[in-house]
Amino acid sequence: MLALITGRGGLPARVAAAQTARPLVCVLEGFAPEGLDADITFRLEHLGSFIAQLKERGVTSVCFCGAIERPPFDPAALDGATVPLVPTLMQAMGAGDDAALRAVMALFEQQGFEIAAAHVLAPDILAPEGVLSEAQPDTQMQADIARADDVLQALSPVDVGQGCVVGQGLVWGIETIGGTDHLLATLPTAVRRARAVLVKAPKTGQDMRADLPAIGPDTVEAAGAAGLAGIVIQAGAMILLDPEATIAGANKTGLVLWSRASA
Repeated sequence: MLALITGRGGLPARVAAAQTARPLVCVLEGFAPEGLDADITFRLEHLGSFIAQLKERGVTSVCFCGAIERPPFDPAALDGATVPLVPTLMQAMGAGDDAALRAVMALFEQQGFEIAAAHVLAPDILAPEGVLSEAQPDTQMQADIARADDVLQALSPVDVGQGCVVGQGLVWGIETIGGTDHLLATLPTAVRRARAVLVKAPKTGQDMRADLPAIGPDTVEAAGAAGLAGIVIQAGAMILLDPEATIAGANKTGLVLWSRASA
């Protein structure tokens, strides 16, 4: 039996809909997905008991999907089943995003669960290759994209983020713990004059079973509001949420939306 361990957004519902049998929907408290009702709601402080529930229900594989921020952790709320897991949880809470997810996935694997990747369960969530918008990238944008690629490659070893904004050769922002939403909301107004572009891609060596970078209509709307000229993603390695609405939003705002083949 498959269990989805979900976060916010519409991705969990798309993964669930792609299955022939309804998966068990497990929601981390405070991070409910759109369009799905929870079968189990759990807290991080009760992770050990949650794992025991999964086993009792016959779950053999789990899929992590949906957006979460690092949840609060209250040591006073720990239950007995979770106390042995505290060293692993503390290691995960203090690590970068990819390292944290690796630690959590390793914990579930140690408990006998298979980790199923969202894009394997629902292949159509991945972005297809091509310029998806009516607007096309120009020479300056392509130079800025190359600069962004260099920045993201340099950041990968320190496990910081999966996106950055570059315009006219200048780095205007880097995705950190606040994610893409925070990055776009805090860009300086000069990015509009620079015709800057958001470039997102998985980190080098990232475990692709969880936390694939994603964009959707909200990303396009925020990029347009920030004054960006385009969004560039990696085909086959990025999740495209609500493709029709995302592409329509890009066309409405005049954004370039380019899904590039990996190098």
